[in-house]
Amino acid sequence: MAGSIVRLVAFLGRAEPRGAAPSVRVLSVDAVIAVAAAAQAVSAAARGGVFKESVNGVLVATVPGPHASLVTLIVAALTCLPLAVRRLYPITVWFAVIAAILILHGLYLVPPIALAAAVFAAYSTVVHSRYRNLAIAAVLIVTIDTAVTLGSDLPHFRVTGTLSAVFLVIVVAAAAGLGVRQQRRRLADSAARLRRASAEHEAATLRALAAERARIASELHDVVTHSVSVMVVQAGAARTVLASSPGDAEAALLAVEASGRTAMTELRSLLGLLSPAADGYVGAFAGAGAGGVGTALRPQPSLSELDTLIDRVSAAGLPVELRVSGTPRPLPPGADLVAYRVVQEALTNVMRHAGRAAVSVTVEWGPELAITVRDDGGSGTAASASGGVPGRGLPGLRERLALYGGELEAGPLAGGGWQLRAALPA
Repeated sequence: MAGSIVRLVAFLGRAEPRGAAPSVRVLSVDAVIAVAAAAQAVSAAARGGVFKESVNGVLVATVPGPHASLVTLIVAALTCLPLAVRRLYPITVWFAVIAAILILHGLYLVPPIALAAAVFAAYSTVVHSRYRNLAIAAVLIVTIDTAVTLGSDLPHFRVTGTLSAVFLVIVVAAAAGLGVRQQRRRLADSAARLRRASAEHEAATLRALAAERARIASELHDVVTHSVSVMVVQAGAARTVLASSPGDAEAALLAVEASGRTAMTELRSLLGLLSPAADGYVGAFAGAGAGGVGTALRPQPSLSELDTLIDRVSAAGLPVELRVSGTPRPLPPGADLVAYRVVQEALTNVMRHAGRAAVSVTVEWGPELAITVRDDGGSGTAASASGGVPGRGLPGLRERLALYGGELEAGPLAGGGWQLRAALPA
């Protein structure tokens, strides 16, 4: 028995999450409606009715009473005034309206506006109460009790036996309120899902923007660092032989110019990807010529341009040996670009940290594409070709390779020098 009572109390006391508080405008409208209904109830009572005389609680006579007492007018007003806070305290409002109707029933016939207020209070109780189960139980139990109490004195609302039409209307209003409540809940759930989806979309967009910024930063690093390193080496060579061999110095300076032009072309292509013109030309960054036409966008570099990269580095004074084994196969554009950047970054690090080292580049096509760049340490003061001051080159490469299921390993060799090895699924 005690367990049943506990479960019943838990069932009735089950509360739903608190929704948004009603606005001042909505509460003001409720207050206006409540005051207008209360005025109508007071007016009906003031016009007179049937005063009930009783002795020891037993009705003995009914006497016309054209003038209602102040208490009667107040009780008549209280049958409607609680509706002003029906959204804030729905169950309390329901009990207050029914109590006022029962008290007024002992003095006057209940005016129709008070019965309408009861119907509205029942609807509001089911719609707005956080305690849905308690609200439904309160409406049904109190309605049945009130209908039994008032049924015989409400002939105009009587249907059959002690069941009145007011009872049916209140039950219908409560059912309608329950339907509205469920619909609002579904709408709230849909709105919450929409907000979550919007937040997830915004977060995904921010992640995509961050990834794109990181990709652009890596591309800029690859282009600028490699080209500038080549230009520095070539400019240093030109300065060294400027007095003794002007011809060699001029060739080195021409190589510097060519490297600079190549870097500018790659930068224009990269920047053009950010804001390409409608005609496919990069007018804003291309340095248009006399005709005002910019340089057309060109594809990103790939392994097919590896010979050009090695020739450019070799022309800068870094001897590079290229070995290719296996049968080359097409790679996705992104993976092809990453493979090219691996060789470019490794050769750039050799020039920066190992000086004039002997370098070998090995490209092996098998179940996976393996790229190995190895140097002998050369004349640089750094411990290794790729082990100088930590930068964003190798970490960026490692992340970009991971996007395509690849791996990157870099470290010193036992006999001196440095090796960088990258593997990509082919």
